[in-house]
Amino acid sequence: MTATDPWVEMLAGDRGLLDRTSTAERVADLLRQRIIEGALPPGTRLSEESAGRALSVSRNTLREAFRLLVHERLLVHEFHRGVFVRVLEAGDVSDLYRVRRMLETSAIRYAPTADGALITAIEDAVAGAELAAKEDRWLAVGTGNMRFHQAITALSCSPRVDEIMSQIAAELRLGFHVMSRPREFHEPYIALNREIAELIAGGKYKQAERALDNYFDIAENQLLDAYAQMAR
Repeated sequence: MTATDPWVEMLAGDRGLLDRTSTAERVADLLRQRIIEGALPPGTRLSEESAGRALSVSRNTLREAFRLLVHERLLVHEFHRGVFVRVLEAGDVSDLYRVRRMLETSAIRYAPTADGALITAIEDAVAGAELAAKEDRWLAVGTGNMRFHQAITALSCSPRVDEIMSQIAAELRLGFHVMSRPREFHEPYIALNREIAELIAGGKYKQAERALDNYFDIAENQLLDAYAQMAR
């Protein structure tokens, strides 16, 4: 582990987001966001020394942040080896999609009374992914996809749901790394996200729920097939 590792340089750039009152929760938030963005892939070893130096935080603060993310199933601590970004299994993917169905399809039912800014956030997430695709930035397309689904759950106007979905999005992004060709994986979902966004904006909430549920079937099966191929 050296100071030139990409993730170390990335965290050094995040240092400005922290201030003197920073807590382990804020450090955990930064690391979680980087996982959601796909910048910390499964199996990455997070050196305390390198991460602490990059963020200018104490080891105690960093260790507490690591403990929080271990609890969220995003990191694992291996005795005598250190802390690593977690590698998901097929069972994790199935469970994540079970939770997503409960959270996201239910959230759409709050759309009729949602603030207009929440509907706009869904559109903005789709537009961001579409722009990233035009620029051939497929890692960013995946991040846009995560933001789209977080914007859907935000329709419930529940801080607790937002917090749960942030954890789900990060864990799910770890599952996405099983797909060896990001463009082939993410590209079809851009149009599906656009369809769902337009159904919600048009007040066709039941159709949006059905489209999202079908979307989950396709995505879950695609990921599980990839895990099955890896196991062969």
